[in-house]
Amino acid sequence: MNSHHNKHSTDSNSNASVYAGRMELLAWALFDFANSGYTTVVQTTLFNTYFVAVVAGSIQGITPGLATLLWSLSIGAANFAVMLGAPIIGAIADYRACKKQFLLISTVGCVLSTALLALIGPGDIVPGILLVTFSAIMFAGGENLIAAFLPEIVPEQKMGRMSGYGWSLGYFGGLLTLAICLAYINWTTQQGGTESQAIPATMLITAVIFALAATPTFLCLRERAKPTPPDQRRSILQAGFSHTRATFKKAARFRDLFRFLITLAVYQSGVNTVIVLAAIYAQEVMGFDTRQLIILIMVVNVTAAVGAFICGHLQDRLGSVPALAITLVVWIIAVTAALFAREPAHMWLVGNIIGLAMGASQSVGRALVSKFSPTEQAGEFLGLWGLVNRLSAIVGPLSYGLINYWSKGDHRLSLLSTLAFFIIGLLMLLKVDERRGKAAVMENGRDV
Repeated sequence: MNSHHNKHSTDSNSNASVYAGRMELLAWALFDFANSGYTTVVQTTLFNTYFVAVVAGSIQGITPGLATLLWSLSIGAANFAVMLGAPIIGAIADYRACKKQFLLISTVGCVLSTALLALIGPGDIVPGILLVTFSAIMFAGGENLIAAFLPEIVPEQKMGRMSGYGWSLGYFGGLLTLAICLAYINWTTQQGGTESQAIPATMLITAVIFALAATPTFLCLRERAKPTPPDQRRSILQAGFSHTRATFKKAARFRDLFRFLITLAVYQSGVNTVIVLAAIYAQEVMGFDTRQLIILIMVVNVTAAVGAFICGHLQDRLGSVPALAITLVVWIIAVTAALFAREPAHMWLVGNIIGLAMGASQSVGRALVSKFSPTEQAGEFLGLWGLVNRLSAIVGPLSYGLINYWSKGDHRLSLLSTLAFFIIGLLMLLKVDERRGKAAVMENGRDV
């Protein structure tokens, strides 16, 4: 017993020297800055509303509910593909110690497909859906892989703060990209063009910013993991599948990790619905135009950065579970307020509350899964986090899209399903014991 304790303390001492320095931590966080422009412009603000109003909306006889449903289905399809692939890719990345190579592939894929969205115009529903689906798959793959570096670069007690810094920087990345897009749209309208004519070129702006801002990550971030010696009898894919099966078995020992992952699936369904459909709601229900939408989302990004930053510190002080419970209450207030909003001014207030809640809840989720995961299995367990995130990104927007379609475009009725996800998620969170979850890592982490 005593010798095991001594071995553990020597390990943690030698570990201190292998954590990342300031430059490398910044390079890690810059990836959040880089990829946030993609979600902000493509999925949250511009391309989603352009798709519903212009790409699908230009076709005669299409119902408002169907255009929203098609958008929800393309995001759902992307997330379904990632849900199946993420744990296997995470396992292979751990097995071969090649997270960085996979991260590069996913980044190049997302940048190129985003740039190609510039070619999509009125009526191009099928190519639009295919490109959005592919870019979303590449984006989500990168998100999982960058998260898997977290336990390698900082000790457990700093994970909450580091995750918070990453998300905060991410919101500023989204903000900068949106600001440049807004400037371009303003310039186009001054030249006599329309807002919808300007939107395709904003896809190119987004792709370029993603590529430039992600470059320091590939130059500075080190792969610390060591590859597992190859097994001659099975292919890397077989190894990945068997590794993933083993992960599910191993994760069964971590009761609170599993409990939290299910809770995450529920409340994150609400978060993902807001991410991909809030701008459509503001446009279709509150009558916002493109410029108002951009400014609204820019303001939301500022409050989200503040929320992520505050919550990063809050969870290191109070613990991740209490910090998350507070943010879910804020989410419930925000969605309830959106349901009763009648004036554009109400939507501005709702947007700010949503921003605070979004930055906080995204940051806590990633850090809590990291805390509940043994360092050696970080890629796999964060692959499970990715899987759950993707499941919620299918269930949330799809439930909204289907209700919207069946109710012939009633967005307020659709929003009730989003509110339910947050309420149920909060009730489930009360069953997660953070102390017990961290103790399970200490007990089982060495033996997995």
